Amino acid sequence: MPLPLQIVIVGGGAAGFFAAITAAEADLHHRILLLEKSKHLLAKVRISGGGRCNVTHACFDPVALIQNYPRGGAALRGPLTRFQPQDTIDWFAARGARLKTEADGRIFPVSDKSQTIIDCLMNSAAKARVEIQTEVSIETITHSNAGFLLRLKNGESLRADRLLLATGNNRHGQAWAASLGHTLAPLVPSLFTFNIEDVRLAGLAGVAVAQAQLTLGPLTQTGPTLITHWGLSGPAVLKLSAWGARLLHDCGYNAELKINWLPDFDESELLEKLTATRAEHPKRLVVNHSPFPLPARLWERLAAAAGVAANLRWAGLSKQATGALIDQLRRGSYQITGKSTFKEEFVTCGGVNLGEVNFKTMESRLCPGLYFAGEVLDIDGVTGGFNFQSAWTTAWLAGKAMAL
Repeated sequence: MPLPLQIVIVGGGAAGFFAAITAAEADLHHRILLLEKSKHLLAKVRISGGGRCNVTHACFDPVALIQNYPRGGAALRGPLTRFQPQDTIDWFAARGARLKTEADGRIFPVSDKSQTIIDCLMNSAAKARVEIQTEVSIETITHSNAGFLLRLKNGESLRADRLLLATGNNRHGQAWAASLGHTLAPLVPSLFTFNIEDVRLAGLAGVAVAQAQLTLGPLTQTGPTLITHWGLSGPAVLKLSAWGARLLHDCGYNAELKINWLPDFDESELLEKLTATRAEHPKRLVVNHSPFPLPARLWERLAAAAGVAANLRWAGLSKQATGALIDQLRRGSYQITGKSTFKEEFVTCGGVNLGEVNFKTMESRLCPGLYFAGEVLDIDGVTGGFNFQSAWTTAWLAGKAMAL
């Protein structure tokens, strides 16, 4: 029988726990040691989904699934054939944490409490005899033929035969990866809302549009959009922020956003509807009567922005005003002047270069015995449970491989 290994996992988040449990369950002879710098384990799990924990997403075809990763989708194609959302559902169910799927595909614990997922991971780790140490500060990590040596800030040292970095977007984790020979894509924020100061949106916080099309340079996203006190949020905005993370970072979060509030109507259909409304409701005030499925207050603002007077009746709507109204509905220009974190969640793009990692095992191609899982890699998904799924998948692969 091979000698037991000392496997050290750095990072007490979702990926770290999942890899530790997987490795421990794969071979109970190994010593699995999980280290966390802070007092708090599974912090992101706790706040995810507004405290409900959006565990994964109901997309079970890997080809479709990878379309939700602005960075890393191609690399995840193979791994997701080995551990995908259905495997995640089954994994948690087998350990007593039943999940449910909501109408939009997001998957949560039946309890609607992230504590259910935390308890499941903590209990599974304890049952598998994973050793957990918190408030452990690592000074340096070095590698030799004998394995890894972790020097701690308290003066102690730890040895590891195999080492997993599951440190998320922590700058120390990135620095350790670099010190072990890896190159890094710069970390920049992803999944954020847009700061926009515009009279068309002012005072409309809480107003939502079911389908709006947002365009940022070459990028377009369509979906639910929410007006906020500071600008815009909602799924379409968050997806656009993910795909445009580097573009927006490079321009200092100051960019032109084009909005089509009615993407289900083409230009001729809008003109036809406006012309019909003028004929059918000539005496009604334009600002008070929208012929489109838009919130009344937003319609009123867009009409005003098109130069429509508050007392103008439909009978008096000129061709010029009609054209201006279509412009506001289909291609209004809004200036993004900054970003805001989405709720308490913080996702970054950037991290360890994916070409330097073997995605069959999650082992480094440059440093034998070094593994990666989760957000330490240059992988990020859109909102909806995709970031957790990449964490579960990469951690499961790493855990299995480390225990061999």
